[in-house]
Amino acid sequence: MIEKRNIFLIGPMGAGKSTIGFQLSKHLGMSFYDSDHEIEKRTGVDISWVFDIEGESGFRVREEKVISELTQMNKIVLATGGGSILSKKIRNILSARGVIIYLKVAIEKQLLRTNRSKHRPLLNTTESSEMVLRRLANVRNPLYEEISDITINTNNQHTKSIVNYIVHTLKTI
Repeated sequence: MIEKRNIFLIGPMGAGKSTIGFQLSKHLGMSFYDSDHEIEKRTGVDISWVFDIEGESGFRVREEKVISELTQMNKIVLATGGGSILSKKIRNILSARGVIIYLKVAIEKQLLRTNRSKHRPLLNTTESSEMVLRRLANVRNPLYEEISDITINTNNQHTKSIVNYIVHTLKTI
């Protein structure tokens, strides 16, 4: 039954959506997509460049289009961008087209996991990364909770155990 459903991973940056999504897709024999990587592939530039030139609003338009297209496919695991759920249209699309798994992570873990990344435009500001992540969490966490079918805390777990837990949980729903 699992292999007949799409699986969508949501959550903040640093939660492990791309890493877990790739491993989960391999385990299930499904195709893996990352919406941010797909935008980069289609534009030929990295996300930071899109943010610089088009702003966050321009990026969100591209993100909505890419996620809408990808979710029409079958048997995929999709790692979404952390802010994709800000769009009601995307929330509705994800809810209608697959199982939504919220990968939850503490701010402290996010800071550790994102501190060396140069490709996170929302963290490239004069404001401290911790303050940015807290502000984003206040707005986004309720939306992640609202649309998720399954919630998993990724703070102190290894990718393999998270993947196994997801597979086991999917068999029960």
